[in-house]
Amino acid sequence: MEIRTQLEESSARIVLAGRFEFSSHRSFREATEQILGRSAVEQLDVDLGAVSYLDSSALGMLLMLRDKAQSAGCVLRLASCSNAVKQVLDVANFQKLFTMV
Repeated sequence: MEIRTQLEESSARIVLAGRFEFSSHRSFREATEQILGRSAVEQLDVDLGAVSYLDSSALGMLLMLRDKAQSAGCVLRLASCSNAVKQVLDVANFQKLFTMV
């Protein structure tokens, strides 16, 4: 999976592309910890528009990120979900846990 980060004044965006699965755990954790370590970041968007596949471990990573973001006082949103990704998130009831834009 490819991960790009974009930082602005008080917001950040993580753009994911490819297969979001267990093998992405380390790079995803490093990218998110780096962003959440910045005290100025108040909002974090995870852009899933170019994700072709996500598995249950990816769902777990998003849940852990949600908890870490809340602890850091950061608003977390899932953005640009493709139809395939949206279907998986809907089955997992993520619309109740995340703001989706």
